[in-house]
Amino acid sequence: MIYIGCDHGGYEMKLALIGYLKENGFEYEDLGCGGEPVDYPDIAEKVCAKVLASPENKGILICGTGIGISIAANKIKGIRAAIGYDWYSAKYTRLHNDANVICFGGRTMGIGSVTESLDVFLHTDFMGGRHKTRIDKISALEEKNNV
Repeated sequence: MIYIGCDHGGYEMKLALIGYLKENGFEYEDLGCGGEPVDYPDIAEKVCAKVLASPENKGILICGTGIGISIAANKIKGIRAAIGYDWYSAKYTRLHNDANVICFGGRTMGIGSVTESLDVFLHTDFMGGRHKTRIDKISALEEKNNV
């Protein structure tokens, strides 16, 4: 399942990405917003709670730049969120970092490149191996610092 949410700066992009998800047969749930002003940490919390319910779940978060909402998401234990600036970063955030949330900037990124990045993100599996050791170290940091 894919969970998607945005603040008001990402609303138009969210609608376009929902179109992509529908067109490509992905099961998704829209967790807000409806275009009204909202605080991105609240949306990040909603989406990330759903993502953490199952290891197969993925999240999409959008704010004006993608930065604020990614910072908020990464404060939640077990979330590995990254901005998908391009297809390459989207690929390697899954392949090497096992990211479970991808973030985009509704005011700073074009829908064509975002759709391409999302497609790569959703179709790339975690490589494991030496990268699993690194993910385990990230989890240890979360435990140590109560994140």
